[in-house]
Amino acid sequence: MKRKAVILTGAGISAESGLKTFRDAGGLWEGHNVYDVATPEAWQRNPELVQQFYNERRKSVRDAQPNEGHRALVKLEEKFDVTIITQNIDDLHERAGSSNILHLHGIITRSQSSINPELTYEIPGWEIEMGQLCELGTQLRPHVVWFGETVPMIEKAVEICMQADVFIVIGTSLQVYPAAGLIDMVPHNASKFIVDLNDSTVSRDVVRINEPASVGVPKLVEQLLKSQA
Repeated sequence: MKRKAVILTGAGISAESGLKTFRDAGGLWEGHNVYDVATPEAWQRNPELVQQFYNERRKSVRDAQPNEGHRALVKLEEKFDVTIITQNIDDLHERAGSSNILHLHGIITRSQSSINPELTYEIPGWEIEMGQLCELGTQLRPHVVWFGETVPMIEKAVEICMQADVFIVIGTSLQVYPAAGLIDMVPHNASKFIVDLNDSTVSRDVVRINEPASVGVPKLVEQLLKSQA
């Protein structure tokens, strides 16, 4: 029976594919206050601006390609039962070929009903147009969790983390809750690793790899695969 490897990924792994975040200095959200484009209130106040903003983000995601960090996680499936929990709203893990991915904050390649977040739809191109409606007759919006909204998949993520034999954090400094608290749900005897260029406050039993994901993840995956030989 394969050991359970749980991977928590953040913006750092996607940044190497060219997708910056609003947390980056000079990042793609610069010029847009987060409360103007990523809250329910912003959607009520100016849905056209929010829609345009996410249409542009979606276009960037479609143009981006998975990097060596994404691809290495696919290889890990050869000898581990791998689940990826991602804070990212892009589909780069899927396009790299990973089998089991949980999106904490939704995925930008899908739309959702404005009144029922469980009604989601594939977006054929890069654009959701104003006037495109869900089956309940309300405007379609991006399938992403905005600031101030609950994170519906967090309980499932907690259950997954509690089963981990190996827990790997990639490209996140564990500053944003509730996702940052997932490491506390991992069993004490699990092997824990962080691959990130930024410092993070974590317990001493975590092995730190201060390298970009495209470099550090392939090295770690190779090491883990050898340990199962």
